Amino acid sequence: MRVARLAAALLLALSPALSLAQSAPDKASRADDPDAKESVTSRVPLDEIRRFVAVYNAVRAAYVDPVDDKKLMQSAVRGLLLELDPHSTYFDKADAEAFDEQTNGAYEGIGVELLQQDDNTLKVVSPIDDTPAARAGLRAGDLIVAIDGKPISAIEAMEPLRGEAGSKVVLTIERGQQKPFDVTVVRETIRVTSVRSRMLEPGYGYVRISTFQADTGADFQKNLAQLQAQAGGKLKGLVLDLRSNPGGLLTAAVQVADDLLDKGGIVSTRGRISISDARFDATPGDLLKGAPVVVLVDAGSASASEVLAGALRDNQRARIVGSRTFGKGSVQTVLPLDNGDSVKLTTARYYTPSGRSIQATGIVPEVELTAEADEATKDLPPSLVDYSEASLPGHLHGDDEADGGKAGVVLPGDAPIQQALQELKQPGSVVAAQAAAAAAAKAKPAATPAPAPATPSAPAKPEAVQAPAKVVPATPVEPADTPEPVDGDK
Repeated sequence: MRVARLAAALLLALSPALSLAQSAPDKASRADDPDAKESVTSRVPLDEIRRFVAVYNAVRAAYVDPVDDKKLMQSAVRGLLLELDPHSTYFDKADAEAFDEQTNGAYEGIGVELLQQDDNTLKVVSPIDDTPAARAGLRAGDLIVAIDGKPISAIEAMEPLRGEAGSKVVLTIERGQQKPFDVTVVRETIRVTSVRSRMLEPGYGYVRISTFQADTGADFQKNLAQLQAQAGGKLKGLVLDLRSNPGGLLTAAVQVADDLLDKGGIVSTRGRISISDARFDATPGDLLKGAPVVVLVDAGSASASEVLAGALRDNQRARIVGSRTFGKGSVQTVLPLDNGDSVKLTTARYYTPSGRSIQATGIVPEVELTAEADEATKDLPPSLVDYSEASLPGHLHGDDEADGGKAGVVLPGDAPIQQALQELKQPGSVVAAQAAAAAAAKAKPAATPAPAPATPSAPAKPEAVQAPAKVVPATPVEPADTPEPVDGDK
């Protein structure tokens, strides 16, 4: 497939930079020659390298406890990448193998997508459906601050979350203003079924994609064919659920988009080197034969899921329902090193077919849904419950980041599915119902109790008058042509 060849080409294009750095350090002196015509990969800032070596030697010689050379150097490399953006990182061999396993859909662990913060705490991007993490109640936005009683700062990488199936791990979680609490999770062999489906009503199908991995495209086609067979050959419509889908392989998202489009662009990428610039277009053949589609998203929908939602919306193939998405509009490439470690490096930005970047802005649905207030977070200021790319320290600046839009919310449960189905059957009905409910609440008069009769002997105590109910106006719905328009993290 085209995208697979592009990924291979990108890897080959970037690999020489690493090869040069690993195999020819003695050639760095060429940087002293002002007349030398050197590539970006061969120029080495010698003064900065000398300063680094001086600090490195000072730590080795004078730090209060002995420090292993390998550990010290790995920490230095991790720090180099940590300052770039939240998604560029260094994988040791174990982490690199775990990353590959997760992308292929089978590994031993708890089943959760994580993002390491500057203070080394692990932020839950999303628990994967039907895994130990999901069944234990982990939520998008939770912070893991300790593993088996050890603070994250004392633990190397995320390795303790992996382990033999059947073994237990205790996670200390911070959630909103609640006190930190422990959650015991039993590890399993995670065989992630990324696509599931069912009929919602006769003729109306439902497909849930929880992550984009190597076999997602084929599984989507299989599930869609089964739904069409149940519907007698053709569906009347489809609800495509991408809520809390943290992303994954770009190739898989492109394939799903291609299956639902007859023509038009899907996504384009732009980076510093020419091989990072690419455009993916749909090929003829809409598997739904034009049946309407509603895509359900929320604040946990990130990266590749935003690519799919943006492609279907910009081609006017689907309506987007839910809450503003996460806003991860960047591409990561995994570069293997000669010792088995890897570097995951941000190499490009995504753009939807209309040319909009979703970096740090996300996708705003045509129909916005709200979630019931969480008791732990309803009284917090927005800055403490913001769950988006824009809230991550050091994130890449987005083209439209200054739009001032409010971050989305996570929409759990079946209620959003029913609202999406309603919108699928009767476009505009959900917005109309929201407007009617707001108007009814505004028009309803507040009952005022009658005053208590006075008595001759003593003045009556005034009874408390109940204040009118506070009316919260409905959130304005962004028009379909105004929402701000990511390879996944897996």
